[in-house]
Amino acid sequence: MPPAPTPPAPVRTAPVRTALARSCVAVGRCQLASLHALAASAAGSLVVLAVLLLPVGVGFWLLPPAARALRALTDRSRTRAEAWTGVRVSPPEPLPAAGGAHPRRRSRAILADQGFWRDLAWAWLEPVTGGVLVAVPLALVEYGAFGALVQPFVWRSLGEGNWYAFVPVHTTATMLAALVLGLAFAAAGLLAAPAVLRLHARLGKGLLAEPRSTHLTRRIERLTDTRSLALDTLAAELRRVERDLHDGAQARLVALGMTLDRATRLLEADPTTARALLLDVRSTAERALQDLRDLVHGIQPPVLADRGLGDAVRSLALDSFLDVRVEARLPGRFPAPVESAAYFAVGEALANAAKHSGAREVRIDLAYGDGLLRASVTDDGHGGADPARGTGLAGVRRRLDTFDGTLALHSPQGGPTTVTMEIPCALSSPKTSSC
Repeated sequence: MPPAPTPPAPVRTAPVRTALARSCVAVGRCQLASLHALAASAAGSLVVLAVLLLPVGVGFWLLPPAARALRALTDRSRTRAEAWTGVRVSPPEPLPAAGGAHPRRRSRAILADQGFWRDLAWAWLEPVTGGVLVAVPLALVEYGAFGALVQPFVWRSLGEGNWYAFVPVHTTATMLAALVLGLAFAAAGLLAAPAVLRLHARLGKGLLAEPRSTHLTRRIERLTDTRSLALDTLAAELRRVERDLHDGAQARLVALGMTLDRATRLLEADPTTARALLLDVRSTAERALQDLRDLVHGIQPPVLADRGLGDAVRSLALDSFLDVRVEARLPGRFPAPVESAAYFAVGEALANAAKHSGAREVRIDLAYGDGLLRASVTDDGHGGADPARGTGLAGVRRRLDTFDGTLALHSPQGGPTTVTMEIPCALSSPKTSSC
């Protein structure tokens, strides 16, 4: 009996549909970008009008709201560039606050702001460069749609002078050629739209991003602040270690020596009492050893040094009375200071969840990508966490600031609460643990 014929493999259309959907979305975004360019031109014109009216005094009242409207448009362009194409555009310093200052003083502060002049330059160049650029795929799609959807029905009524692109449409054959050409134009517009959006974002980044000199100045100021904070934190940590040694292990060791001396003197005269004192010495030694272990664990947990961040966080999860699930996707080890900062930051977030959130389950995710070590702690508690209320998150943020890290808190009333921490770093060694 011959074997049954093998059915043909199904054609995978999902990737094609996904690519087509992305192209269509990109075309729609090009349309929004073109309208945004018109709005930028209007806002730029309003700002220029306010500047021209400064000599007569009216401009001092008109310039602050016009500058804020223009900044709102540029902020939206920055947000869209990152959301649509992944091109991150760093924002400039905020405009001088409106407050209760006199309009003349506010206008002078705005005119002295470098970011304002870059916004104005973008508003005048965007319609000429960005607007024209995003219009290319729109024109191709619309002209292609005309050739494919309109020409087949109207070519007879348009007479002998009807041309579509370089094709004279006056016969059925030329109509079909115009239809095929229209489909080609539309396909070219769809294919070009995502690339045009990326190019548009990169062109706008040159003016919308803060100048390199400003970025470096802000970076230096931040590094100065974090260095001072790191020195203060180190001094406080040294004082804590000294205090814990003095009040804990050192006091126990002194008591141990005194008890041992008494036991030595009573060893022959009163062996029973000496034996009880020696038992007390052993108990005191055990407590001193535990104090030293706790002190070392507070500085650098052994499991962190031996097994890495993933296993160290798992040990935190085992010690917690909450139901904690840990998912670690770490390709290797990180520099010891970075692992220590991430470990204690996660530990503080887990402690906050246990103390304040009323949660029963906690999920900890550790991942590394794009040069960032990411750690997120999510609990199913009642939410409403606020760093200003002394939940320990302010201390975590200060710890991360030392490494130029960030902390983001999302905690609506009713929960859940998610604490996301990111630390820029590089791998220091290949994978050596189970994390």
